[in-house]
Amino acid sequence: MKTLTLLRHAKSGWDDAVARDFDRPLNAKGKRAAALVGRHMRGANLEFDHVVASPALRVTETLDEVARGYGLMPAPSWDRRVYLASATTLLDIVHELPADAARVLLVGHNPGLEDLVLTLVPDAPEPLRDSVEEKYPTATLAEMTLDVDDWARVAARGARLTRFVRPRDLDPTLGPDAH
Repeated sequence: MKTLTLLRHAKSGWDDAVARDFDRPLNAKGKRAAALVGRHMRGANLEFDHVVASPALRVTETLDEVARGYGLMPAPSWDRRVYLASATTLLDIVHELPADAARVLLVGHNPGLEDLVLTLVPDAPEPLRDSVEEKYPTATLAEMTLDVDDWARVAARGARLTRFVRPRDLDPTLGPDAH
């Protein structure tokens, strides 16, 4: 049995003038949401023995803030392929995860993370999957269990979605901005 937890980076600052999207930082709301999600992860006793993450600034800052709420976690394995990756590329990365890792945290971007959940979890009427299909907001956590003993055997429709936690589920002020 393997557990794969996906975390989308927190809300980034579009107002910051940066030359590359890769260098876009988190905004204040994003930092607050990431720390809150980290506290939730600690409170839910989520543990990880391997972390893979995009090296984009908004992901590194998300992990810094999550760690403030969560505490110590394994040092991330930075993988440039995670940056804006498709579900297909993310699945390739999952297939390459260390065999001895049982609980992995993958931190990256949408739409790849959302598409990966929708690929791995069977398409059936189920409230958590429906929520993912509706929207996978920033700083949101999706946890899946996989009945495999080797990451290379992870396949479409082979996962069970056990957790989908959005920042607004933990603090309503972190929901969508009112317009």
